[in-house]
Amino acid sequence: MLIDSHVNLHAPQFDEDREAVIDRARAAGVRLMVNICDRVSNYDKVRAVADHPDIWATVGTHPHEAKENPDLAPQTLIAIAEDPRVVGIGECGLDFHYDLSPRDIQVRVFRAHAAAARDTGLPLVVHTREADQVMGEILEDEYAKGPFRLLMHCYTSGAELASRAAALGAWFSVSGIATFKAAEDVRAVIRDMPADRIIVETDCPYLAPVPYRGRRNEPAFVPHVLAKLAEVRAWALDEAEARTEDAFFALFDRIPREAEVRP
Repeated sequence: MLIDSHVNLHAPQFDEDREAVIDRARAAGVRLMVNICDRVSNYDKVRAVADHPDIWATVGTHPHEAKENPDLAPQTLIAIAEDPRVVGIGECGLDFHYDLSPRDIQVRVFRAHAAAARDTGLPLVVHTREADQVMGEILEDEYAKGPFRLLMHCYTSGAELASRAAALGAWFSVSGIATFKAAEDVRAVIRDMPADRIIVETDCPYLAPVPYRGRRNEPAFVPHVLAKLAEVRAWALDEAEARTEDAFFALFDRIPREAEVRP
């Protein structure tokens, strides 16, 4: 069972052919997708895509957009997460590369998401870039207030943060970046990820894997990510598929396993 754990199908890049993209994913064997919220004000668009029975949703605000709602309250996220189609909190976190929102606001908004994940029991979908030390400190501090599940999405940060997150029981998702020729440092971290807590994603429309690099990414390309994960971990392809499926349902446990939609 192929699963794309992180898609952005509500993005304007898909406005002209969204349904065709979804059909191609199904034809490629993708049975489930999670459409990720980029900001709370965009939730209605995110949720509309999850009207498809094989697509689910999250609620949250990306660190790039944190400035849009600097006083975001956990209760806002918690209330939206009452929708049974919502299976995660995020995408949220820290991005100190682009700094499109002030860092103090990124931190404040990220902590609100952590509180919502703790309250709802839904996994926290974490974005982190060039913020390893601060991210590690916040995750450990928030976890000490009460445990929550977390996913280090599209993980490309360092081995030290990966180790700190893994100690908190984090899951990790592997993206098309793992297929890039120059990404040996990413592959090195993948080799040490906990074997029972790895899933795959496209992060479409971004980060298309080889051999589609430079094109708009879409869920139909997730088999290439899975194949690279299998190669890096020295798993047979069917083993990689089974392992990532088990890990996905252990993390996103609001989705019933029988939710698989067959063509």
